[in-house]
Amino acid sequence: MADVRDGLGPYLAVFLKGSQHWQAGEIGIAMAASSIAAAACQIPAGLLVDRAKVKRLLVAASGLMIAAACLLIAFFPVLPVVIAGQVVLGAASAVIPPALAALSLGIVGRRLLPGRISRNEGFNHAGNFVAAAAVGVLGQSIGYDWIFYLVCGFAVASAAVVMLIDPAEIDHELARGGETERQPLPLRELFERRDLIVFLASVVLFHFGNAAMLPLAGQVLAKAHPGADTAALSACIIAAQLVMVGVAWTVGKAMRHGIGRKRIFLVALAVLPVRGILFSFTTSPVGVVAIQLLDGVAAGIFGVISIIIAADLMRGTGRFNLAQGLTALSVGIGAGLSNLVAGFVVQGFGYPVGFLALAAIAVCALVFFAIFMPETAPDEGDAPPSAKPARSAAFTV
Repeated sequence: MADVRDGLGPYLAVFLKGSQHWQAGEIGIAMAASSIAAAACQIPAGLLVDRAKVKRLLVAASGLMIAAACLLIAFFPVLPVVIAGQVVLGAASAVIPPALAALSLGIVGRRLLPGRISRNEGFNHAGNFVAAAAVGVLGQSIGYDWIFYLVCGFAVASAAVVMLIDPAEIDHELARGGETERQPLPLRELFERRDLIVFLASVVLFHFGNAAMLPLAGQVLAKAHPGADTAALSACIIAAQLVMVGVAWTVGKAMRHGIGRKRIFLVALAVLPVRGILFSFTTSPVGVVAIQLLDGVAAGIFGVISIIIAADLMRGTGRFNLAQGLTALSVGIGAGLSNLVAGFVVQGFGYPVGFLALAAIAVCALVFFAIFMPETAPDEGDAPPSAKPARSAAFTV
């Protein structure tokens, strides 16, 4: 599912520019359509996953919708069709992450969730690495169309595999963050929870300080080393994904050894200003790739710990998947602010100042989280056992 849930991503721009010879403005409109649709659907998707008891079908159907949209774009690459396909991709991609996390919680229970999520993210990053390599080889040697066919193949395979999960193993009340058969927490009371608001603000600040760093580094490389920028950026993405695999598994081990969620997230936040400062001093492709390894640490931690903190905060509320939607929306807000603000700072003061501005925002994120966010890990004796320990353990190998 790693190559499916994010849709075509940057490969669509490659297809539209290299194969269809679209103008940059039209490509920007097409790329924005998916992002806007995904942002608009985050909260409805979380509410849907919380309520639905057909979570396997939601994952399978969303994957097949992405496959259909990819084929539509490949066969009819005109602006209205591409925008429609991108809207479908954005909407479907908003459902898959919370549905997978809900299935994980409903199958293994709270006690085993940290380990399960760390393994999920490890497999996700490994899948992204394999998919990126496959897309690069097929797209370069056979043609751009194979980018779409590869996503379709993974989508069909993912839909088939997710339906093999035994529905009897899924505790749907537990999967939405509840513990008893009762109505979920009213939305007004949910948004009055101070710890949730602090967490979401921290997510916005994390991505505010992080999201624009790699695009700015790519612009620096394009300016200083024309022709080497694409290869260096590909190396950045692949190297970071490999680091994320190890980091995701390490986070799971750290939580099993009793290290708190707050301390782990603080490590990710502490990495960001270091990365921004280092970027401000180099234009070397090798240096940029080496510094980007730190993004593997920060993003690898965030991918695991954000889900676990959301599960902790929503314990007993029945709003776990809504919280995931709110988290994803916060990611989008932070990333948008990062690219917008960094762009104007660079335009006025240059790239080094742009990186230092992002580093300063990252320091603010670190201080804010350290001061205002409580530890969310439950006491050892307070964590309820998995509802089905014998069979659930088989799924966590």
